[in-house]
Order: sequence, then C-alpha cells, then structure tokens
Amino acid sequence: MADATVSNDIQNNHKRFRLLQWGNGIAFLAMVAVNALAVLLPINGITPGEVSDSYPNLFAPAAMTFSIWSVIYLMLFLFVLFQAGLFTMRSPEKLMVVNRIGILFILSSLFNIAWIFCWHYKQIALSLCCIVALLCMLILIHGRINQKKLSWRECAMVRIPFSVYFGWITVATIANVSTLLVSLDWDGFGMSDEFWTILVLIVGMVIGLLVIMPKRDPVYGLAMAWAYLGIVIKHSSTTGFDMAYPSVTWIAGIAGGVLFVASVVALVFGKRWVKTEEDAES
Repeated sequence: MADATVSNDIQNNHKRFRLLQWGNGIAFLAMVAVNALAVLLPINGITPGEVSDSYPNLFAPAAMTFSIWSVIYLMLFLFVLFQAGLFTMRSPEKLMVVNRIGILFILSSLFNIAWIFCWHYKQIALSLCCIVALLCMLILIHGRINQKKLSWRECAMVRIPFSVYFGWITVATIANVSTLLVSLDWDGFGMSDEFWTILVLIVGMVIGLLVIMPKRDPVYGLAMAWAYLGIVIKHSSTTGFDMAYPSVTWIAGIAGGVLFVASVVALVFGKRWVKTEEDAES
C-alpha cells in the first residue's frame, strides 16, 4: 500500500513537472509574439514608443535604451531551453528550477502580455497594475533563485536572465508611475517636475542598492545603471531635452554611476554566486 502511494506521488510530480515545462515554453512564446506584434502590427495602430511620447515626462530614457528587451528575451529563451532539458542532460538541476519558479514565470509572462494591451490602449492605470504584478512575480522568482548557490550552468541560464529582467522592470515600474501621474495632470503639490524627477531618481537608486548589496546581485544593478544611462542620454541629446534640465542630467548620471560601482563591488568583493567543488561536496 505504501509502495503504491509513493509510486502515485512520483507520477503526480512527474506530470506536474512536465506541465510546468510546457507551460513555461508556451507562455514565453506567447509573450514574445505579443511584444513583436506590438511593434510590427502595431497593436491599436500605435507603437509602445508613441504611447510613451504622448505622455512626456523627465524620467523617460532614450529610445536606444529599450534595446535591452532583445537581451532579456534572448536570455529568457535560454532559460526556457534549460528548463526543457536542452542543457541539463537529465540533471536534477532542471527539476529544481522548474518546480521552484515555473508557475511564477508563467504568471509573469501573462502579466507582461496584459501590460502590452493596457499600454497600447492607453489604459495607464491598468498598465501600472499589470507591471506592479509583473514586478511582484520577479521579486518572488529572484528570492527563490537566491535561496541557494547555483552551478555555473544554472547561474548563466537562470539567475542572470531573471536578474536583468528584474532590474529593468524595477525602473520600468517607476517610469509607469511617472506616466500615470502625467496622464492624470498631477500638479506635483506645487513642486516642479524637475524636483520630483530628481527625487524619483534618488529613490530608484536607493531601491537598487537595497537589492544589489544584500543580495550580491551585480547584474540587477547593471540593468538599472543602463536605464539611468538612457535617462542621461535623453536629457543631454538634441533629440531629447537638450540639457534643458541640467540638474536631472547630473543626478541621473551620478545615481547611475553609484549603481554601476555598487555592481562592480558586489561582483568583485561579494559572496560567490556559484557552487564550487567544495560546495558540492559539503
């Protein structure tokens, strides 16, 4: 009787494992397809950048900064291949990855898709709800991944992709809040847009440092620093604000530099990210 119960548990776990594998793959393909249509179709006859331009704010980065999405989707594709078993060769690593974050990745992909539709139809408040939900999923994924040391293979295929994704979405969430306030014609309690942008830049930097240093996550920090670089470029270029707000440009540059240095410190002097042979034997 006990043997039959154990056998049923193993079969149920295997079915769940296979469903999560397929679910991750389908969710990823759906997310990439919708994001591609958002640019190529485009959805509702307007591109993501055009929606952003219709709500101008001082926190928005330069258009070239959004090329990071190509990197994010490429890395997530490697994660999908990894959890499907392409790089694992029957290793138990695959089972750990799928079971720990599989359902969260599916949910994050669905929130990503929902955000695209809300954004393109200019439902800014709903889009903020979607991106906050996406951020929450990434926080949970990041937390679960960082509960143990990973092998080099797991680090490259799992930790790094989600750290980049998490770092970028952190800044994107702040930008979405700024867009919502612009859409609502918020008067800033009488304070200037420049004041609030500087405050938000500093708050974003502090949030980044609170993840980079305790979690020893340099990749997260580099993704945030890239976004801040985009803000500097937007403010300093003639196609952007052309240094109309020098204090914003300088604060964005300093904050981005702090995030970059903190990332380097976390990489060089922080705890090891990966398992060594000694870790594996202990």
